[in-house]
Amino acid sequence: MSKFVLIHGSWHTGEHWAPVAKRLEQQGHSVVTPTVLGHGKGVDKRVNHAQQVDDLVAQLVKADLRDVVLVGHSYGGTIIARLAEEIPDRIRRLVFWNAFVPQPGHSLNDEVPPHYRALFDQISAASPDGSVMLPYPIWREAFINDADEALARSSYDSLSPEPYQPFLDKLDLARFYATAIPKSYLNCTEDTALPHGEWSWHPRMSSRLGLFRLVQMPGSHEVLFTNPAALADKLIEAGRD
Repeated sequence: MSKFVLIHGSWHTGEHWAPVAKRLEQQGHSVVTPTVLGHGKGVDKRVNHAQQVDDLVAQLVKADLRDVVLVGHSYGGTIIARLAEEIPDRIRRLVFWNAFVPQPGHSLNDEVPPHYRALFDQISAASPDGSVMLPYPIWREAFINDADEALARSSYDSLSPEPYQPFLDKLDLARFYATAIPKSYLNCTEDTALPHGEWSWHPRMSSRLGLFRLVQMPGSHEVLFTNPAALADKLIEAGRD
């Protein structure tokens, strides 16, 4: 049985993994779902990427977690890449689920289409704390396109504004690209949060991992809401030895 540490993406918290974690635990696995610093409602959004990584390192070391399958969703890919640099001896495998694998020296914003960068800049500039909230039409059409309207709306209402500085921080990642930790990429085939083609998740992001295991499933960027049981089963497949 595996020890899963699930790192959420932008606008989410660790609580959003609950249905996935329940399925994993029913299959005999242990699961930890930390919330990345600056995420959630009513918390300080003025944090940077390094602070988020340091906070998670402290959480995982305090819990003495070892031999973990470390999963990163979307923005969480940037986090698990950095965790692989800081605590490689605690990680058995990295699983990138429709996640960013930034090129060395790039920020997350360097890896998204220009229209997203312009939109995020505009929203952040108008926000009192510099945070960014994803507009509902983008959530509905590009992120959770496999949900009905009721689920799309209720899931959106559970989200919270995203700290923006971590999107802008350049990540060196030289040690990540040199690591020998085994890697998997889980790709949801209807995920258009990054448009298919030039900006696609797979193979654009996945190919940067070098040797990796590819696992695919139907669904959108948000199958943790629309099909959590199937997502859990695919994470088991991606995380096995």
